[in-house]
Formats: sequence, C-alpha cells, structure tokens
Amino acid sequence: MSVADRKEREKEEMKARILEAARKLFLENGFEKTSIRNIAEEIEYSPGTIYLYFKDKNDLLFALHQQAFGVLMVSFMNVATISDPFERLIALGHEYLRFAFDNPELYELMFLLTAPIEALDCCNEVWEDGRRSYDLLKMVVSECQQAGYFKNIDLEDLSLIIWSAVHGLVSIHLRRRSMIFSEEERLPRLYRAFDLLTPMLKNL
Repeated sequence: MSVADRKEREKEEMKARILEAARKLFLENGFEKTSIRNIAEEIEYSPGTIYLYFKDKNDLLFALHQQAFGVLMVSFMNVATISDPFERLIALGHEYLRFAFDNPELYELMFLLTAPIEALDCCNEVWEDGRRSYDLLKMVVSECQQAGYFKNIDLEDLSLIIWSAVHGLVSIHLRRRSMIFSEEERLPRLYRAFDLLTPMLKNL
C-alpha cells in the first residue's frame, strides 16, 4: 500500500469515527445540546480535527442523513423486480417497516430527531434525501394509477396518506407506544395493521 493510499484510508477511518460519535451524541443528548467540542471529546481529539472534515454541526447531521437514506434506498431495491405495481407498493411498505424496525437509530436520525431544518439545508437545496425517497413512493403510486388503481385520486395526496400511515406505525413502535401489546406480538401486529391497508387501497 502506497503512502497516499494509507493516508486516504486513515482519513476515511477518522471521518467514520467522527460520524459515529456525532450519531451517538445526537441521539443521546439531542442535536441542539450536542456541540463540536462534545463530539471531539468523544473521539479524544481536539475540535480542530472535526473541522478538518466537516464545516459545522449541520454538516455532520447532513452527512449522517445521506448515509441513512442511502441504506433505505438500497433496501427499496429489494422490491424493484416485482412487476405488478400494486404488489410492489405493498412490498415497498413492508420494506419500509422492516428497515425502520431493523435500524431504529437510523430512522430516528432521518425522521424523528428534532433539529432545525437549516441543518439539512446546508447545500442550499430542498430536503433532497427525503424528497428522493418520497418521489420513489410517488412513482410506484403513479404506476398503480396507470394500471387502473386509484382512479381520480390526486397522486400527491394519496402518496402522503400512504407514507403517513406507515410512518405512524413506525413511530408508535420506536416511541415505545407499542408496549401496550406483549413483546412477542408487537411487530407482527404492526405488520398486520399495515396489511389492512391493502383491501382499503384496492377499493379506492
């Protein structure tokens, strides 16, 4: 391995350490209460080291969002081969639930962590990561409409309702409100609740 290759690997390793520390502290203490100094102390380096890789705390959260949404989009590829658009829509919902339940900390960062929107706007764009995943849902809903489902229903409205329903189920569980059910029935019940949407959607 050349000196340049080794330096690049060390740079990527340090960047990963910083992001992991930021993720941990954002989730434990909240975005507002976490400082660059806190993150530096977590990895036992000076704050100046953080600034070699990220311009500020917003930049750190933005990078974490990009990572998390990248994982989500990869999981969505699992349903890409389903030819029937309605079946793909239902499978997409299951994949969303599975991702959230398997990656609660990522989901927390993506959708539940309280942080100013400016933290996700450091590139002077719309919340691009969220928009990309939402556009994928809209595309599948649009294909359903082309196949004869959801006639005369606004695409944007229906997509938002579907996302809200699935996000609501996830939030109930991640905010520990599903504890009204026994541990062994929590996730199966949430999946079954989503499955109840299938006949409702078919009848729209």
